[in-house]
Amino acid sequence: MAGGGKGRGDRMWFFGAVLGAILAGSIDFNLAIVGALVGGVLAWRLSARRQSAEGDRFTALEAQLARLESRLERLEQRPVSPVAVPGKGGAPEAATEADDAVAPAPVSVAEEALREHQPIAVDVPVAAAGEAATLASEAPAPEAPTRTPPTPARQASLAAEQARTDLPARPASPLWDRLLRGNLMARAGVIVLFFGVAFLLKYTYQHVQVPIELRLAGVALAAVVLLLIGWRLRLTREGYGLALQGGGVGLLYLTIFGALRLFGLLPAGPAFVLLLAVAALSAVLAVLQDSLALAVLGAAGGFLAPILASTGDGSHVALFSYYAVLNGGILAIAWFKSWRLLNVTGFAFTFGIATVWGVLRYSPDVYASTEPFLVLFFLIYVAIPVLFSRREAGRVERHLDSTLIFGVPLIAFGLQVGLLREFDQGSSWSALALGAFYLLLARALWVRRGEGRRLLVEAFLALGVVFTTLAIPLAFDGRWTSAAWALEGAAIVWVGVRQQRLPARLFGVLLQFLGGFFYLADLRQRVGDWPVVNSVYLGALLLAMAGLFCGWLLQRRRDELRPAERWLACVLFGWGVAWWVFGGLHEIESHVRPSLQGNAMLAFFSGSCLIFSGLARRLVWPLASYPALALLPLMALLALSSAAHDAHPFAHLGYLAWPIACGVQLLLLRRHEASGQGYLEWLHAGGLWLLAALGAWEVSWAIDTWVAGRAAWPLIAWALVPAALLVLLALRGERIAWPVAAHLDAYLVAGALPLALFLGGWLVFGNAVSDGDPWPLPYVPLLNPLDLAQAGAVLAVVTWFVEVRRLGLPPLAALPRSLAWAIAAAAAFFWGNAALLRALHHWAGVPLHLADLSSSDLVQAALSLFWTLLALAAMVLATRRAWRPLWLAGAALMAVVVAKLFLVDLANVGTIARIVSFLGVGVLMLVIGYLAPVPPREGESP
Repeated sequence: MAGGGKGRGDRMWFFGAVLGAILAGSIDFNLAIVGALVGGVLAWRLSARRQSAEGDRFTALEAQLARLESRLERLEQRPVSPVAVPGKGGAPEAATEADDAVAPAPVSVAEEALREHQPIAVDVPVAAAGEAATLASEAPAPEAPTRTPPTPARQASLAAEQARTDLPARPASPLWDRLLRGNLMARAGVIVLFFGVAFLLKYTYQHVQVPIELRLAGVALAAVVLLLIGWRLRLTREGYGLALQGGGVGLLYLTIFGALRLFGLLPAGPAFVLLLAVAALSAVLAVLQDSLALAVLGAAGGFLAPILASTGDGSHVALFSYYAVLNGGILAIAWFKSWRLLNVTGFAFTFGIATVWGVLRYSPDVYASTEPFLVLFFLIYVAIPVLFSRREAGRVERHLDSTLIFGVPLIAFGLQVGLLREFDQGSSWSALALGAFYLLLARALWVRRGEGRRLLVEAFLALGVVFTTLAIPLAFDGRWTSAAWALEGAAIVWVGVRQQRLPARLFGVLLQFLGGFFYLADLRQRVGDWPVVNSVYLGALLLAMAGLFCGWLLQRRRDELRPAERWLACVLFGWGVAWWVFGGLHEIESHVRPSLQGNAMLAFFSGSCLIFSGLARRLVWPLASYPALALLPLMALLALSSAAHDAHPFAHLGYLAWPIACGVQLLLLRRHEASGQGYLEWLHAGGLWLLAALGAWEVSWAIDTWVAGRAAWPLIAWALVPAALLVLLALRGERIAWPVAAHLDAYLVAGALPLALFLGGWLVFGNAVSDGDPWPLPYVPLLNPLDLAQAGAVLAVVTWFVEVRRLGLPPLAALPRSLAWAIAAAAAFFWGNAALLRALHHWAGVPLHLADLSSSDLVQAALSLFWTLLALAAMVLATRRAWRPLWLAGAALMAVVVAKLFLVDLANVGTIARIVSFLGVGVLMLVIGYLAPVPPREGESP
């Protein structure tokens, strides 16, 4: 049977040449030769695939024979026991037992080789047999004249030699193998005869006076003779007989066509009947002789018959009725034969001719007589893959007929849209009906067959989901092409992954991108009135779902993909995420008021991140965790954006959006806690920063609104919230099990350190730009809101720093204590000077401008006295605690005061301020000398 199948596959080029000649000759007689060449080449290429399996089988047989020869050589090289000699005791019995022990294995292997290779016989000279005879003649003669039978090992060797001679010689080239197999001369002769008859008909028509009817009758008679002879030879010379039958069928087609079109001897009706009869005869001969080539030739002739016999005035009902009969025959053949090429031929002719007719002749008034045929053809070619899967269910190589499974609904739906273009919502209802049909079909197949048809059921299920989903956007406009292509591409990628077909996967990815580009090209159309339920959003949603599905599928099956295409999983995932975000933002921009758009985006991003987080956990999809954890950066961007046009974050329903977003962020961090990603620590810290910024902004706006935007009240809020967070983390952080205690470094170091630095910057900024006006309260130095807020900020930073050092959290725990005290002292010194200047501003009316402050005698005197008092306090404390560095710092400050007195204050000649300055500083220096002598060096006695 293998050889027969191989021969039938090789004969495809011959029937392709005949069919090509008929098709090309129907257009122009002079193109028949070109058509034959093109048809032969195409058919030959189609049959090439069937040869690879035979080549693999040939290689396996050769490998098996090589193993047999190796085993036999090892057996023959073993030493043979001596021949028994009468009178030598038990030696003969021992030798016999040894031979018996060795003999069975090689004999059984050789016999198995003979039985396995016996059906394949080719006349090949056997050199090994002659060599064996020569070796036997040169062997020494035995002592006794008795004839010794061959040993079992020798019998095995001879059997292997016989098996090797029965195996056909491997051809030097697959091309020569395809050309020389079968009766090449017969096939070439039929083709030459075919063209000879065609040329004869044309010549006799032009030069010979024999009636044309007689000539055509002679050709028809010759065709019948070829058919009869081919039928008689079907058992003895199968290849030759099929070649004659194919030539006979081609001649009959040519004769009928010539009588109809070239000579006008047959009316269209009888010619159509004759063409149909020839097509039926070809189908019967093909089924009886198991010949795919004859079946394809007959089917092609049958589909072309009404086209060749058409006068342009026929009825579409008659045409499609005839095609229904032909397709019924193909369906009947599919019940018995798994002839995929025949099925694809019928599908191509049926829907191809139907499409041409629909473009050229269809009008809405013939819808009622056209729709039933489209449904009938659709059902026929949906049933054929089901029959194909039933027949091929036992094979190991279970491949879907993807051309019919996915091509039939796509083309049929396109034709259906064309038929319903005058009907409102016709496309959406058709898509819904088609999706329901495939879902029910998948359910029925699963219930009846189960695992036996799992792949086909999954394909139908995917189509059902695709068309059911497609029905929604089609209900609003005609942008079905982009969505259909994207979803179809996703289905093809799925099939390509399941069947390990790289071209299918690449084609599916290409459809994804083409669908997106077609969507963008159609984006200028008006958006629907309904939010969400409109084609623009739902189209983007379908594109996103298709891209995300392909990204997940390729990532899940990445071990089965080639290394060069594994990056496609990330590309398609990013493609899907981009369409998801685009669809949501476009919908918000189109249907939400501008004032609410920022918070609407915040809600959209929060929900999207929750969805991707669920996908990452449920599908074990690491890629999905990246957009899931992108909420915090998106929140920061939206906060910056809203700062440009919103008064405060809680405006325009922000009091709902921001708390929800913060809660979702915490939930996402909790969900992905076990992922162990290093950037999670920074997300915890960044969340603290964003919380401090949003809280300070909202509290500042609230205070500003309460005091009508006056004085220093709005400024203090920017310190209160970060300071409160620092104190909370320092005093209660370890008691908050999650998230603070679980991430102490993230909150108390990475998160809190920027807050502390911000408070330091705020301290400088507040003292530089604010006069500390506490309106409506009176100004009291050090007890006004600004000074109290600054004192609280400094206290919060100190409290936090002490706690960090207690916990030993690096790197702050390694900071020298002296450096920390120096920073704190510098901040306190700056704040004290600023508070003094603000007091002079409010109580003495000194303007808070650098030029006015520099020229004020009162300010200069106050600063000198204040610095001296600070130096006094520091030096007294240093003396009592024996802190020599602190005393030196106080002394340095006093040196600055003295320098200031003579460089600045001395210029204020004749002023009370100068006098007070010098006197006060002098007295205080005396006090310092009395109360705070210099502490001794370390190790010195006082």
